[in-house]
Amino acid sequence: MKLLQIYRCLCDGTRLRILRLLARGPLCVCHFQDILRLPQVAVSKHLAFLRAGGMVTARRHGKWMIYRLPDKPPAELELQLRGLQDCVRSHPVFLADLRRLKKLRGDCEWVGRADKARGKQDPGRDL
Repeated sequence: MKLLQIYRCLCDGTRLRILRLLARGPLCVCHFQDILRLPQVAVSKHLAFLRAGGMVTARRHGKWMIYRLPDKPPAELELQLRGLQDCVRSHPVFLADLRRLKKLRGDCEWVGRADKARGKQDPGRDL
């Protein structure tokens, strides 16, 4: 993965928010819509850009596309995501997104199950 390709993906606030949420576990487009408060078209375009850049993976589950960070991200990507940790942890927009994600986890059985399954594989992963 080329560093320039990574930075093209990271140079947008919405894509950074998406990556921050995916660090907490897999989500579908409808979850991003609720959390980010954006229309489906906008969310899908950002996810397509991230997917084309190799920043996220997707799989079909029934009628939904489930997005997640790569299981084994390239070293360049992993380093860049770690470098963003301090910036996003205290930013109000990212904190609000995490609050909405927490509420969604409580309201949506699927997200809760995905979190539990992911917790065993990657307990400390966080942007």
